[in-house]
Amino acid sequence: MSGICEPAMGAMVGSALTLVETPLLRALLARADDALILGHRLSEWTGHAPILEEELALANLALDLIGQARLLYEYAGAIEGAGHGEDDFAYFRDPPQFRNLLLVEQPNGDFAATMLRHFLYAAFADPYWRAMTAAGDATLAAIAAKAEKEMAYHLRHAAAWVIRLGDGTAESHRRLAAALDALWPFTGEMFTAEAGEAALAEAGAVIDPATLRPLWDATIDRVFAAANLARPSGEWAPSGGRAGRHSEHLGHLLATMQHLARSHPGATW
Repeated sequence: MSGICEPAMGAMVGSALTLVETPLLRALLARADDALILGHRLSEWTGHAPILEEELALANLALDLIGQARLLYEYAGAIEGAGHGEDDFAYFRDPPQFRNLLLVEQPNGDFAATMLRHFLYAAFADPYWRAMTAAGDATLAAIAAKAEKEMAYHLRHAAAWVIRLGDGTAESHRRLAAALDALWPFTGEMFTAEAGEAALAEAGAVIDPATLRPLWDATIDRVFAAANLARPSGEWAPSGGRAGRHSEHLGHLLATMQHLARSHPGATW
């Protein structure tokens, strides 16, 4: 299992944005970064998916997530008021400035690992965005209304694959179980709010993620039962993604994703 480092390996230095992160801006970047990084991970399957139908499905899941990131980055730019747009937030921040969960930056691994990672995230994101439709921030509530519909499909799609692989052949079950052992420790971070986000939750602007744990647990238990999977018993629970302490995987991902924009800053086509 990869360790946590700050800054992450593979970072492109010298061109990072200077940001003053208010609690709301930080919360927006956290949710946007989750979506962008996971969307990029799914896009890495283009040309490599096991069947053509899933090739198209993974591409569309990636586009949904990147679309969510764009809306959140756009709102973040408006909140910040410094003239930064979605491209600035996506391409000109260094790894320690990213606020995404450690879970979503983990490598794709095999198809079983990708589907399980997506299921673990979607089982949280679906109820999160559904709850956010009632948030006191009208713009976030509108973004949530769109995101929840998408994540409901993501959850159904990923859950179906988890059940299919877990209750399939001995090999598919072995691969899924191995992925679960590797990914499960990263799930706890989803339910922890930083001090700033906790204050926003108390004010009704956002949802306290800890309140969604029972819904997530119920979804996990239902799907795992159908997939013949058991929850791992380990207690190791790495965290720090929200604070910018990432695994080396994020640095390598960003070096690839940001290369063109940083090589030709300001270019348009």
